Amino acid sequence: MSSLRNAVPRPSHKERSQPQARKRFGLLEKHKDYVIRAKAYHQKEDIKKKLKQKAAFKNPDEFYFKMINSKTVDGVHRPKEEINKYNAEELMIMKTQDIGYVFQKWQSEKNKIDKLTASLQCTEEQPSRRHVYFAEDREEARELQLQAKSKSDISAMQIPKDIKKKMNRSYRDLEARKSRAKDLEKLYMDMSMQKELQKKGRKRKLREDEMLNPNGKPVYIWKADRKR
Repeated sequence: MSSLRNAVPRPSHKERSQPQARKRFGLLEKHKDYVIRAKAYHQKEDIKKKLKQKAAFKNPDEFYFKMINSKTVDGVHRPKEEINKYNAEELMIMKTQDIGYVFQKWQSEKNKIDKLTASLQCTEEQPSRRHVYFAEDREEARELQLQAKSKSDISAMQIPKDIKKKMNRSYRDLEARKSRAKDLEKLYMDMSMQKELQKKGRKRKLREDEMLNPNGKPVYIWKADRKR
């Protein structure tokens, strides 16, 4: 019987719409809409209840330093900016640690570049192995040059495609590492200069007309202090 009941076509019931006399109140709220609205309402009521309990049981003598070290901006607590939080010695130690980390990364990149350069075959313009041939005249020198060129062409043709792809990928990686090492070297030099400038001693920045070879970078000179 259940199969026959399911075989009979049934009319599709439509949801009741807002009556014409109540069109001014908007769409008619369905039960699923009421469930969502009721859940949101009860969540807000629970939050209000918890906040009221916290305010009722709050200790009037409670104090912590965030009360005076922070301020409210647009309803959000933000800590005040701390000026001169560390002294000169602590700043110097942190600078030294940062410089040491940058120097370590720079040396690591240089070592990786050396390993890649040693393992890769150089390009045609810069062959890795140089063979020196001595010719007696120009004709013999031309013949030797043609033979070396034909050998290089044959060796280039014999390389498989997957090996060529790996080589090209390795060359791109090598160029990226060279660029990264150059940036790290520049950063290390700038940080070292900043660290030296923080040390004690009278110093003066040279003008461009005082430099022997001006290259746009600042140059400082320290005045000699007599040691006791």
